[in-house]
Amino acid sequence: MSAAALIQITGLHKSYNTAAGPFPVLKAVNLTICAGEFVAIMGPSGSGKSTFMNVLGCLDSASDGEYLLTGRSVAQLDKDELALLRNRTLGFVFQGFNLLQRMSLLDNVALPLIYCGVPRDERHARALELLHKVGLADKAHSLPNQISGGQQQRVAIARALVNRPSLILADEPTGNLDSHTSTEIMALFAALNRDGITIVLVTHEDDVARYAQRQIHFHDGKIVSDHPTPQQVMP
Repeated sequence: MSAAALIQITGLHKSYNTAAGPFPVLKAVNLTICAGEFVAIMGPSGSGKSTFMNVLGCLDSASDGEYLLTGRSVAQLDKDELALLRNRTLGFVFQGFNLLQRMSLLDNVALPLIYCGVPRDERHARALELLHKVGLADKAHSLPNQISGGQQQRVAIARALVNRPSLILADEPTGNLDSHTSTEIMALFAALNRDGITIVLVTHEDDVARYAQRQIHFHDGKIVSDHPTPQQVMP
């Protein structure tokens, strides 16, 4: 039996208003991503891939077209429903880590649970479990500036997982890392995908994209290719 569609996008357009008039960034994008897939979004600077990820993450809205996430039309959700969707269904990993420097690693990972009303003891238990999963349980009470960049990205991944999302969106997650550390982070993403989490990752690096099962290339706001990854890396 084929996996259910987690993301369904039909005729999606995105434009920004400028002094010279509407500026189209995404043009007639059609895409389906099934639950459990690991997908790399690629393309040159200005191709629309980051805007597309913002739309996927409900951080920005489409100008036209339909976006169904877990079968629900995102355009029909109100502000509170969108916030709940982002908090419960999506996990975000960014290039810049975005950790709070004055908070311990444990508290950084636990932070999203505060907005769900999870009691403190449970927050810390779940955060510690995830720090263990990413190999940093022994540094739970350290501050972000006391660990390496690769370790900070591991903390960011743990934070993305703490609400047990079905979908992780990662925007250039290895962009600030050296090649050895990038390999470690991508092996971690691959392991999470084997555990059943759907991963959509933006990258401009071929070596990073090879960890995904599928590669989707954008150019001038359109999908120009969508194919299985040749010689996929299987860590």
